[in-house]
Amino acid sequence: MTIALAQWQLDKASKESFSSQLYLQAQQAIQSGRWVAGARLPSIRLLAAHLEISKFTVSELYEKLSAAGFVRSQPGSGVYVSRLTEQQQQLESSASQSSRQQDVALMRQTLLREPHWIKASAGWLSPDWMPDQEIRQAMRDLARQPQSLTDYGPAQGYFPLRQYFTQRLSQLSIATEPAHILLTYSASHALDLVFRLHLKPGDWVMVDDPGFYNFFALLRLHQVQLLVVPRTKEGPDLAVMQQLVQQYQPKAYLTNSVLSNPVSLSIHPARAFAVLQLLQQHQCLLIEDDIYADFETQPVSRYASMAGFQSNNGFETIYLGSMSKTLSADLRVGFIAAAPATIAALTDLKLISGISTSNTMERLVYALLTGGGYRRHLEQLKRRLQQARSLVFSKLKQLDCQLWAEPSAGFLCWVKLPEGVSSSLLSERLQQRQIVLAPGSQFSTLPDADQYTRLNVAQCLDEEFWRILEQELRQIRDSISLSSNTSHDGRG
Repeated sequence: MTIALAQWQLDKASKESFSSQLYLQAQQAIQSGRWVAGARLPSIRLLAAHLEISKFTVSELYEKLSAAGFVRSQPGSGVYVSRLTEQQQQLESSASQSSRQQDVALMRQTLLREPHWIKASAGWLSPDWMPDQEIRQAMRDLARQPQSLTDYGPAQGYFPLRQYFTQRLSQLSIATEPAHILLTYSASHALDLVFRLHLKPGDWVMVDDPGFYNFFALLRLHQVQLLVVPRTKEGPDLAVMQQLVQQYQPKAYLTNSVLSNPVSLSIHPARAFAVLQLLQQHQCLLIEDDIYADFETQPVSRYASMAGFQSNNGFETIYLGSMSKTLSADLRVGFIAAAPATIAALTDLKLISGISTSNTMERLVYALLTGGGYRRHLEQLKRRLQQARSLVFSKLKQLDCQLWAEPSAGFLCWVKLPEGVSSSLLSERLQQRQIVLAPGSQFSTLPDADQYTRLNVAQCLDEEFWRILEQELRQIRDSISLSSNTSHDGRG
């Protein structure tokens, strides 16, 4: 197979060099899998003639691709796409043999650069849902600005972006100011800083169950003791929480208050008020992770909007956010809003553990958020997600799968599989067919966890996914039925 000349495009009006444009095209085509391993690139002469550029430019391009490992040259035969994906898979496989392998198993699977895999349980939207062209334009605009692209950023992060987050939080009835916001690499980085500041090995921490698997992993990393609070449709089970607080005096409660992962439900105001009263009474730190805020379609209460940030008799609220879910999983900027003394201490921890965050990245995100297109992008996302939810929920019903609750916003849902079907077994079978499905045990420690899985509606729109899922479910249920009949025959 030879890569067609028509797949090479050149914008001769662009300020980017011909070689750079072509290198980026080839890199993306190879990494995305459009150009498969073993495919032959056009000869230097043919490509140069097709693009009407010098043979030297094409020769330079092929040398760069070869140096980066994207292609290999066979003297007398030609230039071929390397088996890069296979090399990456082998590296990932060997790297996964660690003591924390189970904590990051799902993350490793979904991060594999395999474009033909269906990542039904991924925790983010696929690239075609994101504003790719707007990001590229913002990057070009940023490169033309006079500010340095090589210097360290401010300790607390780019001030205009902190100011933007202040205004954004005010729309959620959360009062703060730029001085009391700290920018981080991501929401996970923000959590790690908060844990370093407030927790020590052996502390008890409450978390929702089902809940975000990386919450569990991060807490275990900090050697704290987990107390799981069963999640109800209104929020945490208040009776269980009261028992845990009285018995263990936990140091903190960590939660997704809005569109909670994996159930995509938000805290009911009355339940939030009761939880706050309980935590205040027992001086328990509240850590509120609100990374799905921009997906909400109706106004929702937050703990931070009800309690504020000032410390009250040992009680404190810390609020976290991120733009990775609605803007870009690669342009990772998170933030923390908290009381002044807490932000000061967290800033010092940030400097000690990682110096400053990327000023260039923060400026880029600020440009995207304030450029006028972000609101339109959000509206389009919400419309597309509404359609995706409707389709996926209908498909699940046809397969006798039940929603734990039917979310009205967001892209995640918590799904109960048909009677007797193990999510662990189903995940193993689907992985053999190049589909990533998360076992319920990744998100829950409750006795019925293996009956559930988390789905991402935006990643489940491929008809091939539903065809394969139906086949596997039928085979598993037939096997269960056969086993049951054999058992009955044996007793007879």
